[in-house]
Amino acid sequence: MPAPPTAETPPTAEAPPTGTSAPSSPDPFANERFYVEPNSAAARTQQEWSAAGRGSEAAEIAKIATQPSAKWFGNWSYGHGGTAGDVNWWVSAATAAGTLPVLVAYDIPWRDCSQYSSGGASDATAYRQFIDGMAEGIALRKAVVILEPDALAELTCLSAQQQTTYYSLLSYAVAHLSASPAVSVYLDAGNAGWQPVSTMATRLRQADVAGARGFSLNVSNFDTSASESAYGAAIDHELGGSAHFIIDTGRNGRGPAAGGAWCNPPGRGLGTPPTSATGNPLIDAFFWVKRPGQSDGTCNGGPSAGTWWPEYALGLAQNAVG
Repeated sequence: MPAPPTAETPPTAEAPPTGTSAPSSPDPFANERFYVEPNSAAARTQQEWSAAGRGSEAAEIAKIATQPSAKWFGNWSYGHGGTAGDVNWWVSAATAAGTLPVLVAYDIPWRDCSQYSSGGASDATAYRQFIDGMAEGIALRKAVVILEPDALAELTCLSAQQQTTYYSLLSYAVAHLSASPAVSVYLDAGNAGWQPVSTMATRLRQADVAGARGFSLNVSNFDTSASESAYGAAIDHELGGSAHFIIDTGRNGRGPAAGGAWCNPPGRGLGTPPTSATGNPLIDAFFWVKRPGQSDGTCNGGPSAGTWWPEYALGLAQNAVG
């Protein structure tokens, strides 16, 4: 499951109207450079270990520190005056560097079904305000937003009324974030080991994937890119060939752990670095949506969800594939 990240420190409009919007086109990742956070926890660990004489291990952590990843926004603060300020701060830094900002919206009510990353907005009104803040912070600049990891995949933990609310809120988010043609939205669709293709396609339709660029797969998970590519193609077929998708490759270099364990499983490795050169016209990008090295939760010796865990990050780097 995804984990809300701890704050890191990079350098330094009005909300769009309601209504149905068409997915942005063409591929937003094509021919773009991606933002590398210069003062990330990985970068700080690299510097600290190098200064402490741990040169070989610092070089391993550099495999993470020098790669781009998405920035997560939810019910926490990066200290810039609320959601709109936080998002503006991040998008401004990426835009100033001539790179594409990739953001994750992770604040839906009843998030993560009371597991390690539980939380989210207090109610539907608060969530709509959060989405309005994200749209305001991005303004008219180019950006990619990955929308609510796990929300559709774990839907059955909710009551019928809560499920209806989820669909309404996700549709609201798609419409408001996609109102700017410069913003591309990908609704999260879990991973190949979670829901059947037909189930996920139905849920994506109900959340208005037709108004988004497409969907995201394998966020914070370990499944192989080959497996996720096949799953994504099958979903796209169910949707009538109208959607594109991205795959989180941050931790899938060695594939899934035995039994599909998802919470800090040992022996995993970094996967393909972020790129738009996927070799598949349906796949817009392989991207590190979850920053490798952030804990999934207090399991297998890990710290709280979202906390940077240098030792686990080191193992991922040492086992890197791709």
